[in-house]
Amino acid sequence: MSRSDILSLLDDFIEQINQIRRTLFGVSISALLLSPLAIVLSIYLILHPSFFAILEIENEFGLVLSVLLSAVILISSIWLITGIRQYLSLSSWNNRYKEYNEQKQKIDKMIESKYGLDNNNNNYNNNNLQQKDFKNDSVS
Repeated sequence: MSRSDILSLLDDFIEQINQIRRTLFGVSISALLLSPLAIVLSIYLILHPSFFAILEIENEFGLVLSVLLSAVILISSIWLITGIRQYLSLSSWNNRYKEYNEQKQKIDKMIESKYGLDNNNNNYNNNNLQQKDFKNDSVS
């Protein structure tokens, strides 16, 4: 495997990670939006005057409802904290990814200007070399 193959594999890997980051960013945004909503609705139900009437009238149902609402508050709080941590983590990844792309473009331009390479021609030559390497590997 040549150096350019390893670099292109690394670039593809980083691009895949970036796509996964976008998905995780959507998940963290949903956690930031939905978990406070669930917490507020649960607290509203617990503090509503009818809730205590239900607890007194319906023994088992009131107990189960209390446990479920408490579980919703607990799980939503954990989800909110996780969403915030994930959002902060993804934001720092986004900054590092931008820096990586800028550095990569600078280095590519420097190499192209130093050796007089055209990026489109270079990509064409790399693809031809990869196809030749594949043919040579399959023949061996």
